[in-house]
Amino acid sequence: MDRDVLQIIEALKSADGATWAFDMVIERYSERLYWHIRRILVLHEQSQDALQDTFVRAFLAARGFRGATEAELVSWLYKIATTVALRALKQRRKHIFMPIDSLSNQLVADFEGEISPDADTIAVKLQRAVVALPMKQKLVFNMRYYDELPFAEISTITGQSVVTLKTNYHYAVKRIKESVEEFDYE
Repeated sequence: MDRDVLQIIEALKSADGATWAFDMVIERYSERLYWHIRRILVLHEQSQDALQDTFVRAFLAARGFRGATEAELVSWLYKIATTVALRALKQRRKHIFMPIDSLSNQLVADFEGEISPDADTIAVKLQRAVVALPMKQKLVFNMRYYDELPFAEISTITGQSVVTLKTNYHYAVKRIKESVEEFDYE
């Protein structure tokens, strides 16, 4: 692990260097966390708001952070970001009175509205399929495929067992393949 990360982690836990350390955390991890949140919420503005909320919550809890490695720091940040994003989805659900997994149709519609005219067709098909997944499958797929996190780290973030995560990932991949093939025939 590089020395900068160790300094950041130590400074996060102290009253003196917390502000500097948090500026470094934001600089180092904001893009990564933004895209994690964006893959959950789909809409840019909501994702920006959720990212800001993530950093506020992390800053307020920073002195209680007990990790000593970058992997623990990243897992901690992902856990906060995931919780914030899922809460934002639940808030949307309240307004349209449906279970969170039934939000898929709304998320697909939101995704369709966000597609730029020059977007890569294959990437759009993949994203459309991912957005339509049930939430548990979507979370594990996004963290494993896009963020390249190991299942053990995803387990720490989500609180689910590695076996459950692997099963959800397997079904997510299967559904995505079926969905992409279906779009090819349309």
